[in-house]
Amino acid sequence: MTIKELGYNKNLEKYRVEQNLDSLEVGRVILEHKERYVIKTPEKEFDSELIGNLRFTAKSRYDFPAVGDWVAFSEYDQGKALIHAIYPRNSIIERQAVGKSGHIQIIATNVDYGIIVQAVDRDFNLNRLERYLTICNASNVEPIIVLSKIDLISKSELESIEVQVKKRIKDVSIIAVSNQTKGYETLENIIKIGKTYCLLGSSGVGKSTLLNSLSGEPQMKTGEISSSVNKGRHITSHRELIVLNSGGILIDNPGMREVGIADRTRGLETTFESIIEYSKNCRFKDCTHIHEKGCAILAAVESGEINEDSYANFRKMEKEKKHFQSDAIERKKRDKDLGKVIRNFQKQRKNNKY
Repeated sequence: MTIKELGYNKNLEKYRVEQNLDSLEVGRVILEHKERYVIKTPEKEFDSELIGNLRFTAKSRYDFPAVGDWVAFSEYDQGKALIHAIYPRNSIIERQAVGKSGHIQIIATNVDYGIIVQAVDRDFNLNRLERYLTICNASNVEPIIVLSKIDLISKSELESIEVQVKKRIKDVSIIAVSNQTKGYETLENIIKIGKTYCLLGSSGVGKSTLLNSLSGEPQMKTGEISSSVNKGRHITSHRELIVLNSGGILIDNPGMREVGIADRTRGLETTFESIIEYSKNCRFKDCTHIHEKGCAILAAVESGEINEDSYANFRKMEKEKKHFQSDAIERKKRDKDLGKVIRNFQKQRKNNKY
């Protein structure tokens, strides 16, 4: 394997030289666990931690490494290293942290493609699919939809699901795979050397089975399918970056029960572009698209031009996005006020010494 096959490129090398990091080694974070990291280079792997200055000057989650990051590090013992700097990220896949208002959780960084895996049996949910799509669009990551476990339904049922997806989601590749037969050739053929793919999906949809099939060897344990719920027992418990024999790079993730929107860009607008287009014809510029007369979106929903379920999902996610942004602003203000109190206390304590 070469460093280029690990995803390294000219922009990263340029940054390395400009920031005088060429005296340090460069590697990619493939595993993260409680501020301990595994860094991979073409030659070996290192158990790593942050240098003190990097840890103590960190102001937010973005200042800590995540799976997919490129870092500058130095080896201080056999197989052990210290991380000195994090290279700029070209993308960050994130969601709203579960149970933490206004906080984000980084899923992976420097991702080129998001592989959204959804089982076609009882887990299939178009609203959830649009949520994962929004996460990808907000991160400027190209989505690929994989419909798994097609051996559990009939051919006509699969065709019906594919029609439903295409009606709601435009211009996104859709690949159907079976856990009982190979069926991964199409996906294998689109995976490119040096590009990073992140698996996204709920527990038990077949992400680990897909990873094992693409890698050609067992990387993750998979559970047997339960006959009562048609779901495999969930095994993956951490995020990990794996280099495939084909040269592509795959990041596996634990299943997500909640897909909270933490969109601060235009991910939601991109996902629901067809709905947003209608808003240009609304009578009022500040139309909320809820109850106003002359609302082009409501008129399109009523006439059937806009899918009613998709509109309802858009409204729900838009409201969620606004709540997240409001909570994030409030949390930032609290942190700023707390910082001011601490600084004043330290200043007063210093003056009292004299």
